[in-house]
Amino acid sequence: MEETTHSPSEEGTIQVLLVEDDDRLARLTSRYLQEHGLLVTVAGTGPEGLTEANRHAYDVILLDVMLPGRDGIEVCRELRTRSDIPIIMVTARGEEVDRVIGLETGADDYLAKPYSPRELLARIRAQVRRARGRAGPSSQPIQAGKLSLDPRSLRATLDGKVLPLTTYEFALLRVLAERAGRVLSREQLLDLVKGNAEEVFDRSVDVHIFRIRQKIEEDPRNPKLLRTVRGAGYLLASGEES
Repeated sequence: MEETTHSPSEEGTIQVLLVEDDDRLARLTSRYLQEHGLLVTVAGTGPEGLTEANRHAYDVILLDVMLPGRDGIEVCRELRTRSDIPIIMVTARGEEVDRVIGLETGADDYLAKPYSPRELLARIRAQVRRARGRAGPSSQPIQAGKLSLDPRSLRATLDGKVLPLTTYEFALLRVLAERAGRVLSREQLLDLVKGNAEEVFDRSVDVHIFRIRQKIEEDPRNPKLLRTVRGAGYLLASGEES
């Protein structure tokens, strides 16, 4: 495992854990990110990645799917049981089903090889902005019925109960809560959530909506809070509806 000395006191420095078994790609990616001011640690197997993720508080994890020891899907699933650190899945497999599986497992974003290092850097910075609470223009608490969101702490509660949301789920729910009672199309949600940097796979909106419903609805199959408006998009109830 290759390590870079970390300086947790350095405000604004992004610390990245790259879990990648392709040595050449790992070196090239690390070099590019470090040239742009990021600190990078490389792990070459799934077990090494889990050990390192538990050892140090990274800002984002770049996780390859095809890994020796344990694959990226397994690693992502285990990480999600105890952490909401931003995870970007990186893999040579680009089919839709693989993207959906990665997102359903808990990844916040997905990038297929071969990728542009510039795009990767943009996606990393966007995920870190969200995790640090700087993704949106306002940091004031948001209330939509019994749903409360605190952008500063990325903490969401429903009727006083804390919701275990990932950073991307929080960002998506925040956009909906800020516009509670209004229908937002997939395109609008993508544009509002992603900020100014990365392109997000369209299908991810549906996947994340599905996951959010599992956490906020009494009956996710018959949603009352986060509704689908057929042919138009999604709507979060404002709390004023009957």
